Amino acid sequence: MRRRRSRDIADDSNEVNLTPMLDVVFIMLIFFIVTTSFVKESGVEIERPESSEATPRPEAQVLVALTPEGAVWVDGNPVDTHRVGQTVADMISDDGGVVIQADKSAETGLLIEVMDRLKKAGVEQIAVAASRGQA
Repeated sequence: MRRRRSRDIADDSNEVNLTPMLDVVFIMLIFFIVTTSFVKESGVEIERPESSEATPRPEAQVLVALTPEGAVWVDGNPVDTHRVGQTVADMISDDGGVVIQADKSAETGLLIEVMDRLKKAGVEQIAVAASRGQA
């Protein structure tokens, strides 16, 4: 009987304690989540025009996408062209910015119309996205 008891104790001491390893994995997971930069997408596939003078801009609060078919998307949701100004104005704060991602095949008239509607709705910071091309 005594032998059996010492054998049970020895079996318990040979087990691997996984708690420290799980703690390290959890801390690493938190580190990677916090340090990852999330890319905000407009919700539709856009082929941006190229510009040799394109400069990086700070994060935009709202993304507006213009497709070649003439559709307007705001943060992944289709919006009527006539309502885009008020929709975006309701979504941003006083110092928020808007980036318009117009496809290179989209009509220039649609881009100008969307920019005008945003200005009339009180949006001050408007930028047009472009890919940095070679000069």
